[in-house]
Amino acid sequence: MARRGVGTWLRERVWEIPLRRYLALLVAAVLVAGLVVGVRVLAHDDRSCAPGVARPANSDECVGVATTAYDFGHPELRDTVRAIARENARLKAGSYVTVAVMLPYTVTAAANLADVQHELQGAYLAQYQANHDSNGQSPAIRLVLANPGATSGYWQQMVAQLAKMTGGTDRLRAVAGVGQSTDNNKKAVKELTRLGIPVVGSSITADDLANGQNGKDPYPGLARVSPTNTDEARALASFAKVSAGRALLVYDKPGDPYTRTLQRAFAALIKNSPYEPQPFTPPADRSQEGTTANTFRQITNLICDTSRTTDTILFAGRHTQLRQFINALGGRGCQDRTFTVLTGDEGAYLTGEKDLDRDALRHNLAVRYTALAHPDAWGKNSPKTGGSAADAQTLMRLLESAAKSPVGPIGTYALEDGQLIIAYDAMRLAVHGIREAVPEGKSVPALADVGLQWPQVKGSLRVDGASGWICLDVHGNPYDKAVPIVELRAEGGSRFVTIAWPEGKPPSGECLPPS
Repeated sequence: MARRGVGTWLRERVWEIPLRRYLALLVAAVLVAGLVVGVRVLAHDDRSCAPGVARPANSDECVGVATTAYDFGHPELRDTVRAIARENARLKAGSYVTVAVMLPYTVTAAANLADVQHELQGAYLAQYQANHDSNGQSPAIRLVLANPGATSGYWQQMVAQLAKMTGGTDRLRAVAGVGQSTDNNKKAVKELTRLGIPVVGSSITADDLANGQNGKDPYPGLARVSPTNTDEARALASFAKVSAGRALLVYDKPGDPYTRTLQRAFAALIKNSPYEPQPFTPPADRSQEGTTANTFRQITNLICDTSRTTDTILFAGRHTQLRQFINALGGRGCQDRTFTVLTGDEGAYLTGEKDLDRDALRHNLAVRYTALAHPDAWGKNSPKTGGSAADAQTLMRLLESAAKSPVGPIGTYALEDGQLIIAYDAMRLAVHGIREAVPEGKSVPALADVGLQWPQVKGSLRVDGASGWICLDVHGNPYDKAVPIVELRAEGGSRFVTIAWPEGKPPSGECLPPS
């Protein structure tokens, strides 16, 4: 018994009790370590949004290049991104190249979001047409969505991702879209083209976001389907017969690439005007209201002070400020006088603008703008050259098909703002350049060869766009492109007025730019 007692005592005191203590300490250590790891995991801020898309530090925007059916939190985009994803999924590996649709997908302003929605729809319809209705031409076209942020503030991150996609299985061969003519977008296009990535601008119109100014090409590989602001102003002048003695200029100061070049183009039209131009200063983000409404109220008083021969106001500004200006004119003191406001393509944003005082348009006030495209431009009595009703109807048939499978659905669409039409044409130009660059015996073009195709897009090699013929000069700019003149209606929407031309008349049947 003594021996067993000693053994028991030794087992309990020397072995089992310390062992239990060690095990308890070990379990406690594991629990603490697990707690630390758990806290670290919980404390880690997952910035990813979708494959290729993430939120930068100190930002809630999801930016980057989306390669899946990601709608950037906008239900309005959902049907279209799903349609793109379905089309991408059916493409066989090695049979396609990639085109990135660069737009500010995280915008929140309703007018800007509608712009993005319509441009994406147009780009998709051109992708579907290229892959299904082009007699087996190759390569097939895959689309991805490139978002530089609502104001393109994260363009560097987006460009870096796109540059990596030029190789491997992605084989990125062009970027289409771009969005508005802003300083950040200028920087993005500058870097993309410096890296040898071709860019096809859809709705950019700023003169300094184009090649050929002063004989220089700062964006090698850039092509555009929209006229420059100068060409739009020339077309507007040929239609409206603007003269210095009858017009007053109201402009954005300090402006952005779009408003600055529009201001210069308008100022040239009314050189030696008896009235000095009237500036206004909007917020840096021109989609915001700011305090410019007060400035416009004051400017309308000055407009009423002009001589009664003054009947035209040239407005160089973005659509938010244009809406504020029109609303101010609705309350002007000289409503017995008739005025016409002439502006650039930003006027298209107001066709469905709920905050526009449409009653202002009933009191001797007309608002006309140069549209990038309009669904009524190519009707029965359209010009014999420069475009055709048949080309416009091709897009209409695609839209009819997009209400059902396998093309659609693509969600609610609108044509009056011209964005769907012009984005469709931009993507068709991108596809044209890609396929023309394919060497004989090959199925995929070299990246460097795509941008070299733009100077040859003319004559029989032009692109017959739904917005009109796309005949490019050697700098990648459209020559004598059709410019629809459109008027806002008091009842809502817009009314097509006529087609004007930068050269004063439609191009010849050959559509060859002069030297």
